Amino acid sequence: MALCGSAHSLLRHAAVLRSAAPLFHLGNHRNLSITSTFAPEKSVAKEGYTNRWAIAVPAFLTHLCIGAPYAWSAMSGPLTRDQGFVCSSADDWSMTSATAPMGILFAFHGLSAAMAGKWQMKVGPRAAIAAASLSFGGGFLLSAIGVATHNIGLVYLGYGMFGGIGLGLSYTPPIQTLIEWFPEKRGLASGLTIMGFGSGALLFGPTAAALLSKFSTLPTYLGSTVQTVTENGRLFAESSGKMVEVVYANAADLAKLSYSGLEEGFYVVGSGNTGAAMTLATIGVGYTVAMMASAMAIKKPHPNYKVAGVDTSSPAVQTTNNVHTDNMFKLPQFYALGTSLVVIASGGLGLIGVAKPLMSEVFGGTLPNIVTAAFASSFILMLSVGNLSGRLAWAAISDKIGRPTTFHIFTFGSIAIYASLPTIIQQVVQNQSVASLGAFCGLSVFAISIFGGVYSLLPAYESDLFGPKYVGANHGKMLLFSSTAALLGPSTFLYLRSASEKAAITDLLSKVDASCFEAKFGSPMTMADSLIEAKTVTVAKLMEIAPVGTMDPTPFLYDTSFYSIAAAITIGAITHSMIRPVDPKWYEKVEELESKPVDK
Repeated sequence: MALCGSAHSLLRHAAVLRSAAPLFHLGNHRNLSITSTFAPEKSVAKEGYTNRWAIAVPAFLTHLCIGAPYAWSAMSGPLTRDQGFVCSSADDWSMTSATAPMGILFAFHGLSAAMAGKWQMKVGPRAAIAAASLSFGGGFLLSAIGVATHNIGLVYLGYGMFGGIGLGLSYTPPIQTLIEWFPEKRGLASGLTIMGFGSGALLFGPTAAALLSKFSTLPTYLGSTVQTVTENGRLFAESSGKMVEVVYANAADLAKLSYSGLEEGFYVVGSGNTGAAMTLATIGVGYTVAMMASAMAIKKPHPNYKVAGVDTSSPAVQTTNNVHTDNMFKLPQFYALGTSLVVIASGGLGLIGVAKPLMSEVFGGTLPNIVTAAFASSFILMLSVGNLSGRLAWAAISDKIGRPTTFHIFTFGSIAIYASLPTIIQQVVQNQSVASLGAFCGLSVFAISIFGGVYSLLPAYESDLFGPKYVGANHGKMLLFSSTAALLGPSTFLYLRSASEKAAITDLLSKVDASCFEAKFGSPMTMADSLIEAKTVTVAKLMEIAPVGTMDPTPFLYDTSFYSIAAAITIGAITHSMIRPVDPKWYEKVEELESKPVDK
C-alpha cells in the first residue's frame, strides 16, 4: 500500500509538470504531443536568450541526483538486516549481495554512456535527461518493491540496471550543454556540473538516514534470557503461544544501530521494519520529479548565440593530431590508461561501497564512545567531500604540473595509502589511539579525492593523448574500463573480507570450549557450519565465549582487501609509466576530415 501511494504521488507530480510545460518555453500550444514536447528543437533556446547562468541550475540539479550512488553504503547496512533488524537473520542478504547494486549500477553507467553517445546528440539534452529520469527514478521504485518483497533480483534490476542506464543517459548531456553556453570558460562549465555529481552523496546520505528513521518500526523484544531451540542453524522461541524465529543482539550489534530503546537480547525476526523500502521509493519519486523538471528547463544555446567579447565563430574542435574514435581499440595508450582507471576506481568503489559498515566493524568495538552509528554515517560524508574536492582540486593541479605527473601521484600515492591502512588500524586497536583514527579517516578521504580526480582528469588526459576532436566518443569508450572496475572492485573487496571472516571464525572455533559453545548456541560444535550459514554464529558472538585474552579479529577483516588493492594499483602504476605519445600514423589525415563526421 505504501509503494502504491508513492506511485500515485509520482503520477500527480507528472500531471503538475505537464500543466506547467508552457513555463519552460514550450510554446503557446497547450495540447502538445509527447513527441513534440521532447523534439530536439525544443532543447534549443530562443534566439536572443542569453541567461546562461540559469541553465547551470538544471545541469547541476541533474548531476546532484545521479551522484547519489556514492552514498549507497547508507542503504547496504539496513539491507543486510532487513528481516532481523537488530542483526542479520538467516534469510537476510549478505554484505556482498547488499553492496552489489552499486557495482551493477556503475557497470551499466559505463556501458550505456558508451552506447548512447550518438543517440544523445541526436535527440538533444531534454529528451535524454527525461528518459534518464524515468530510468533512474524508476529504478529506485523497482528496487523498493524488491526490498519490500525480499527479492534481491528486483533490487539488482531496478537500482542496478535501470539506475545505471539512467546515470549513463544523463551524465554527459548537462556537461556538453553547459560547455556550449560557456565557450570561453569550459573548465568552469564542466566544474559547475561535476560539483553536482560529487555533491550527490552529501544529499543522499543524510536524506536516507532521516527517511530510514521516519519509516522504521522497532521489532518485538522477547527478553535477555529466553528458552530457545535450534533448527537448521536458526533460533526459535515461543511468543504468544507459537514458535517464532528469533535473533540475538549483543552490545556489539546494537552499537552499530542509530535507534534508541534497544536492549541486548532476543528479537522476533520479521517483526520490525528498517524502512528501507519506503526510503528508496520516496527518494525515487523525488529524483524522478527533479530530473524531469531539469529536462524541461535545460536548453542548448541558439546557433546565433554569442558571448560578448568572445569569438565563438572558430571551429569548436581541432582538425589536427586527432585519433578517430574508430581506432581507439587499436592503441596501447588506450589500454594502459584504462588499466590505471580500473585499479584506482576498483579501490575507490570498494571503499565507498562499504564505508559505513567498515567504520562500525573496524573501530566500533575499540572506540565505542567515538565511533557511533552517527560517526559511521559522517564517514560517508567525509568521503563524499573528498570525492567532490578531488574532482575540482586535482583538475586545477593537473593544469599546473601536467596530466602524466598528476596520474603518477594518483598511482603511487594510492599504493602508499592502501598499504598503510592495516598498520594504522592496528595502531588504533593496540593503543586506542584517536589520532590514528583521524589518520585513517584522513588517508581514506585523500584516497577518494584521487578516485574523484581520476574521473575529472580523464577527458583532459584523453584530449592530450588522442586529440580533442572526438573526446566525447573516446571518453565513452574509456568508461568501459569504469564498468569493469564497478564489477570487480566492490565484489573483490567484499569477497576478500568474507574470506577473512570465515578464517577468523574457524580460528575462534578452535579456541572456544565445546561446552561453552553448546550452552551459548543450543547446539553442539559439530553443528557449527549450519549455525554459521544461518548467521547465528558470528565473530562477535564467539568473542563472548572466547578465552580471556583472545584478540577480536573483527578490526582486521579488511586487511587483505587493502593489501590487494595496493598490489593491483602497482600494476596500474607500471602500465601508466609505459604510456608514450601516440604514433603519428594514427592521426587523422587532412583528406579524411571531410569524410568522417565529428559526432561518432
